[in-house]
Amino acid sequence: MQAGSVLLMTHDDSLWQHWRQLDQAAWLPARGQTLQDLSRWREQGRSLVVIDAGMPRLPAWNDASWSDYMRDLKVVVASMRTSDEEGKQALAAGASGYIHAYSPAQSLNTILQSVVAGNVWLGSTLLARLLREIDQRMPRQGNWDAGLTNREKEVAQRAAIGHSNQAIADSLNISERTVRAHLSAVFEKLGVNDRLLLALKVHGIN
Repeated sequence: MQAGSVLLMTHDDSLWQHWRQLDQAAWLPARGQTLQDLSRWREQGRSLVVIDAGMPRLPAWNDASWSDYMRDLKVVVASMRTSDEEGKQALAAGASGYIHAYSPAQSLNTILQSVVAGNVWLGSTLLARLLREIDQRMPRQGNWDAGLTNREKEVAQRAAIGHSNQAIADSLNISERTVRAHLSAVFEKLGVNDRLLLALKVHGIN
């Protein structure tokens, strides 16, 4: 597999050293320290970026300038003090992921691979919150479940509002392994690959 380039943006030397523990066979890390580096990265035909949310002089996440900074890029925002609210704002600004800055290198490898594949990466509590908000604000579409069995529909409905696999298993009196099997079938039949996309599909957004 050819190594992928990733721009790691931080002023923190300790964090830079931590991020450099990425699998060198999979990633070619470059360091950035200003938002202008994003434009240069894009001009080089590259797209994957990790931004330290603690960098000085970053615009607020609700600043309109982020739409231009993140244009055509896949940006993961890394925070020393993660919060659901900051994560929600970063995603709204165009980020493809929100993580703890000191996530283990092995986890960061997995996260970057997922984002490169087109997925959105966020923690379980933030995901559950977003799924609940989608369910509260959007009506469910009537034909989203075409082709699903009754049990697959039951599992999908619960997953789409943020229930964990174990919670789904408990509510349906089945094993967690069975829940995973049903979710795999649901994802394949509906053409989605994560719970956020499933929720959007249920509500007719995707």
